[in-house]
Amino acid sequence: PSPGPNPVIQKAYLSGEIEFENWTMLTIPQKLLAGAMGWNIIPTRSLIGSSMAEENKESFTVINDPFNNGEKIGLMKALRPDIALVHAVAADPCGNTILTYPLGADVFGAWGAKNGVIVTAEKIVSTEYIRRHSHLARIPSYMVRAVCEVPFGAHPGGMTNCGLPEFEHYFDDYDFIIDVREASRDEKRFLDWIKYWILDCKNHDEYLSKVGRERLLYLKGKANADAWKTEMMAEIPNIDFGKPPNPLEKMVIAGAGVIAEKCAAKGFKTILTGVGLSNLAAWLATYKLREHRYDVDLMAEIGMYGYLPRASDPTIFSYHHMPTCKILNNIETMLGVFVGGSSNQCIGALAAGQVDKEGNVNSTKIPGVTYLVGSGGSNDIATTSRETVVVSTSGKQRLVEKVPYITFPGKSVRTLVTDVGIFEKPDGKDTFLLTAYIPSSDDQKEREAMAQIREKVGWELESAPNLRRVESPTEEELTLLRLFDPRGYFLKHDQ
Repeated sequence: PSPGPNPVIQKAYLSGEIEFENWTMLTIPQKLLAGAMGWNIIPTRSLIGSSMAEENKESFTVINDPFNNGEKIGLMKALRPDIALVHAVAADPCGNTILTYPLGADVFGAWGAKNGVIVTAEKIVSTEYIRRHSHLARIPSYMVRAVCEVPFGAHPGGMTNCGLPEFEHYFDDYDFIIDVREASRDEKRFLDWIKYWILDCKNHDEYLSKVGRERLLYLKGKANADAWKTEMMAEIPNIDFGKPPNPLEKMVIAGAGVIAEKCAAKGFKTILTGVGLSNLAAWLATYKLREHRYDVDLMAEIGMYGYLPRASDPTIFSYHHMPTCKILNNIETMLGVFVGGSSNQCIGALAAGQVDKEGNVNSTKIPGVTYLVGSGGSNDIATTSRETVVVSTSGKQRLVEKVPYITFPGKSVRTLVTDVGIFEKPDGKDTFLLTAYIPSSDDQKEREAMAQIREKVGWELESAPNLRRVESPTEEELTLLRLFDPRGYFLKHDQ
């Protein structure tokens, strides 16, 4: 499961029934932190140069940095929610609340909520327990209006027990999430789904009874540190390791090569990646670099640093990766410091809905046509990291002359890897040049490949005089890639 357009929401957006205010994964916690701290504004390096900067003029502006001549800084209006709802692993009857890591957006919204916090917890514990684990407590009792004991309260999300091994953890319920996504393809079916799972449930116990004891036990077991090994052994007989690579696999492996080369050549020490194919490319690049004794750390926005991806599950925030993390923290630390901070050594690897010849990316909306998914952390990454690689499939609806909405500007995007070729910006240039082609078959000639590429690119194609042919994936590369995504969620093995 990964972020994707919801057809019911898209329809409501186009009809004007609902409106969206577009921000990013970092700027929302920043605004909430400002509200909690009693500040009216907070600076940010995100948003500048994007369409969000134009859309949010009532809450965002760009000024000359008063302390650094010639530099610009963004300022955002603080945000305070009316009330906050927080699910935690534990709280005492007074409301002192423990959260386990990673913290994601953290509790800044709870700290600044005008009318306090309603806490649901896996278990209500004694105040003495809170004292013994005070280093994990995030919300003090004076902020809390009510505490409710709600086991499996994060479902269909999961719950970690990092730092509290005596608590049972549980995994995200992928089947449940996929079921609601399928239901959302039809409005009536979606309403029926909401009625069954939400409106008709008299209380949380009834909801859990519908989920079922067996499924809940399965989710507990799936969260164990070594569960990925059992899953992988079950999947291996279903993987055709001898099948020739499809276009998506070729693209991901080419992207991995680009990311690895840039890390080694430019000294990047961290990689922050988006979901899906760009994520798989970053994972593969990390293992490639490790083979050559080059140390690089993978990061994920929700607070995961230095993790090593496990086989069997291509989901970026999978709990299978948690035990391998070197640091667990929050979004503000990941995106604000490790990705975009003054000492960052980060390269971003991102996906895209649309890309134009200057590297501007749209993953938010096509005005008047459809709503996509929004920025997530992509704007924060591309705007503040040292460099960005975009990995995206081709097609004239994807590779366009000019994107209709800028989710993140293309200034740091130096390379675009597609299923037909690799585009790069030469030094001193702001537009892409085709520097390598990916043949659709081993016997495809350059002339044939170029004709195919022209049909897949929406801008006037320029190519380097010494065009490079991307080599076919090795057996080792294909094997590892297919182990990362054994069911073909992203790699589409049936293609």
